[in-house]
Amino acid sequence: MLQISRRAAQIAPSATLAIDARAKALKAEGKDVVGFGAGEPDFDTPAYIREAAHRAIDEGKTRYTPVAGTLSLRKKIAEKFLKDNGLAYDPAQIIVSSGAKQSIFTALSVMVNDGDEVLIPSPYWVSYPEMVKMVGGVPVFVPCRHEDGFRVRPEEIARRVTPKTKVLILNSPSNPNGCVLPRETLEEIAAIAVEKEFYVISDEIYEKLVYDSCEHVSIASLGEKIKEQTVVVNGASKAYAMTGWRIGYAAGPLEIIKAMSAFQSHAASNANSIAQYATEAALSGGEEELAGMVRAFDERRKLICSLVNAVPGLAADLPHGAFYVMMDVRGVLGKRCDGSVIDSSNAFATLLLESKCVAVVPGEAFGEPGFVRLSYAVSEEKIREGVRRMAEFVAQLT
Repeated sequence: MLQISRRAAQIAPSATLAIDARAKALKAEGKDVVGFGAGEPDFDTPAYIREAAHRAIDEGKTRYTPVAGTLSLRKKIAEKFLKDNGLAYDPAQIIVSSGAKQSIFTALSVMVNDGDEVLIPSPYWVSYPEMVKMVGGVPVFVPCRHEDGFRVRPEEIARRVTPKTKVLILNSPSNPNGCVLPRETLEEIAAIAVEKEFYVISDEIYEKLVYDSCEHVSIASLGEKIKEQTVVVNGASKAYAMTGWRIGYAAGPLEIIKAMSAFQSHAASNANSIAQYATEAALSGGEEELAGMVRAFDERRKLICSLVNAVPGLAADLPHGAFYVMMDVRGVLGKRCDGSVIDSSNAFATLLLESKCVAVVPGEAFGEPGFVRLSYAVSEEKIREGVRRMAEFVAQLT
């Protein structure tokens, strides 16, 4: 009997997209759904970026580009790295892909051999372990403690390094918990990576979304040796409200980027040409629009945490980056909803969605049972209504 490959059979679907799909199905049925599930800004793409896309179409810039991206965009990305991160890259050390997710997958594809181990701090973005398995690697989780604000401890990384360790995936600011790794922690991690000789993939897609005077630091900026072992991944989706435009990029050692370009040439070719020209415009300005979005997210995170913490049985620590908060639901585990026992955060999320039409993502998807992830990339009105419904749901539990 013909079957799909063993590698494909072990891949779990994205829990965030699954929750989002169920929420959209309920909306299609006419239900008023408050969605805290999907991780994308609710703002429109700024006008100056949309206008650049229109110009690109009018000027006929609709054909294939070089696989690694247009030279003009890669030069603009190089300028961004130097200005924002103190990182000097030649355009040849940069590749543009169809989203940061593709950049990470392509990097793993050219770094990891069958059986190689990839260290992943937990809780983690849902796609990291699945991408590792897709390339034949073995995910090795590094637990992060709630009492530490889910910031990874360098000694926990060192404890899990083996002769098979090939890559560490870092994500700061973090999805799903919003933590921002301080410079001192990153310096210790960099020293371990250099000493033990493994690569780092640094996912910095939420770089611009930091609060409380926190500083975003790229691990690659902490010395030439760690830079030579690091692929820095970023993109336009989160900072510029361009999720659907699908533009991500990566920078790193020349041999790695060349290998990524060769891989991408067969897997996907170039990223969307029009979106590339729009991203070039995005990186050329828009500081006021970006600052406005950050201010709005800042107010929303404070609001959602204060409202959640007023609900008996629920709790949320204030995150310092991105637009997510991990809500602690352990205080309601063991209770019942219409006869169904809430024995996990997955059960909490399922019953909350079906009962009150509020979509959250269960912590099991991120390797953190007992919590759910809320995205506050929604209006203040929806935050208030969504938490009101959660409070109503919790109050009805027995």
